[in-house]
Amino acid sequence: MQLDIHRTLWGVTDDWPQVVDELRTAGCVGIEARVPLEAAARRQLQQRLRSDDLGYIAILFSGGDVIPDQSEGPQQHLQRLRDMLPKAAELSPELVNILPGNDRWSLSMQVDFFGAALELAQQAGVRCLFETHRATSLYSPWLTLELLAQLPDMRFTADISHWVLVAERLLDHPLDWQAMQPFIERVDHIQARAGYPQGPQLPHPAAPEYANELAFFEAFWQRVWASQQARGFSKTTLTPEFGRDGYLHHLPFTNVPVADLWQLNAWMAKRQRQQFDQWSQSA
Repeated sequence: MQLDIHRTLWGVTDDWPQVVDELRTAGCVGIEARVPLEAAARRQLQQRLRSDDLGYIAILFSGGDVIPDQSEGPQQHLQRLRDMLPKAAELSPELVNILPGNDRWSLSMQVDFFGAALELAQQAGVRCLFETHRATSLYSPWLTLELLAQLPDMRFTADISHWVLVAERLLDHPLDWQAMQPFIERVDHIQARAGYPQGPQLPHPAAPEYANELAFFEAFWQRVWASQQARGFSKTTLTPEFGRDGYLHHLPFTNVPVADLWQLNAWMAKRQRQQFDQWSQSA
C-alpha cells in the first residue's frame, strides 16, 4: 500500500510558488483545500493543479462554514451539497471531504440527512467522505457510531483530535478501541493532527511532554492503515492538519505563536512517512 501525503491550505497565506516548493520538499503530492465558490477561482485552481501536477482533496461544508448556520435545517444543508458537489467535481478531486450537518439536530434528523447525503454523493459521481469534527453531526464518537449502525455505507475522514477533546480523554481504553473498530473499518482518509484532552492541537507534536498523546494518535492511524490494507487499498491518503484560528497556541500578552505553522505540518509529514514505512515493513 502506498501513502500519499497532502498539504492543507488552512491558514496558508504564502504565494503559490512557495506553497508548491514547500510541499514538494516535505514529500507531499497534492493539496487539501476548500472548493472555491467563484467559477474564476475554480478555473485558476484547476490550472494550477494541472500545471504543477498536484493531486487535490476537496473540502465542502454542508453548513456553509466550519460552524454551521444555526438557523438552517437538513434541507438547506442538502441543497448546499446539491449546489457544491458539481463544482467540486469540476476539479477532478481524489475525494471530497464533507464537514456535515449540525451537532444540535436530533438523531432521527441526522439519520435522514446522511441517508440523503449519501444519495447525493452517488449521483454526483465523486467519492465523498464525512469528516469527524466538532460543531457538525460527527462531533462525538458515540453519536457517530449510532449513525454508522444505521448507515453502514458511510465512509469517513478521521480527525479524531475533536473526539479526544469532546470525550476529554485519550480514547485508549480497551473498551474505546473495541467500540471504535466499526468506525476504523470505514475510514478512508486521515487528517493527521494530534490533540490532547483539553485542546484539539498540541503546541508541538515533537514535544516530549506530549509523547503519550502522539503515541495514541499514531496507534489509531496505524489501525486505520491495517484496516485499509485488509480492505485491499492500494493507496492511502493523509493530510497533516495543524492550523490557525485558535488552534495554534500563542504566548499571552504578546500573542506570538509558539511554533511556525508550516514547520508543524512539515514535521508531521516527515514523521508519518517514517511511521508508515516502519509499519509497512512489519505488517
